[in-house]
Amino acid sequence: MQFNIAEAWQHMGIPAIVVAAVLLVMGLASLTVFVERLVTLRRSGAASRRFAGTMGAHLETGDFDAILTEAEKYKRSHLARVVSACLSTCRHTLHTPGASGMTPFDRAQASMERFMEQTGTELRRGMSVLASVGSVAPFVGLLGTVLGIITAFQGIAATGSGGLSSVSAGIAEALIETALGLAVAIPAVLAFNYLSTIIAREELGLHHASSHTLERWAERMAGSATPAPLMEGSNIKRASGRRGAQAEAVA
Repeated sequence: MQFNIAEAWQHMGIPAIVVAAVLLVMGLASLTVFVERLVTLRRSGAASRRFAGTMGAHLETGDFDAILTEAEKYKRSHLARVVSACLSTCRHTLHTPGASGMTPFDRAQASMERFMEQTGTELRRGMSVLASVGSVAPFVGLLGTVLGIITAFQGIAATGSGGLSSVSAGIAEALIETALGLAVAIPAVLAFNYLSTIIAREELGLHHASSHTLERWAERMAGSATPAPLMEGSNIKRASGRRGAQAEAVA
């Protein structure tokens, strides 16, 4: 007997066809998410590299207005969004009194932590689809195989014919569902792992950029006349004190 996918599809029962259609939809959904996330991350990375090239000099000199102006030119860059949000938050906290007794730097840092959580959620948009497809598709394929085998045995019982040839034909057609489920699940798992690696690296870079921007802003404001103590009791001042103590100990 020669195996023919088209002929096997024609002999499938309605339940097996429904399961196969569901697997095809799951495969298309995972492919769509993978392509969309990959294109978005590649565009963001390219825009971030261009923005970082122009931002570095302005950040070292403390020209935050120029950085905000440059950030407006890179809408697709997650780095530009994070730096722009960081500087905007710093300015807002500096001129807005806090009722909690926290310093402007600490309030800006807390606000940026929440913003970074939102950015991470945006970066992972659609990843749950890949995870679900990778974990569920094999079981859906197995369900289709079970339904196909049931249909094959029902046909044998109805016609009264038996033998290895009649049983093997029905089982071979049913196993197509398992193969289809694995064909959908394996690329979904690989795509999920690949994108997770890229997103983790992107998040790490964004966290470093946010921390560095906060530190440069705090150092700039601490060296200028500010209406209120900028870093009194803040994490940066405590860290600076620790570094000074360590330097004295080494000396």
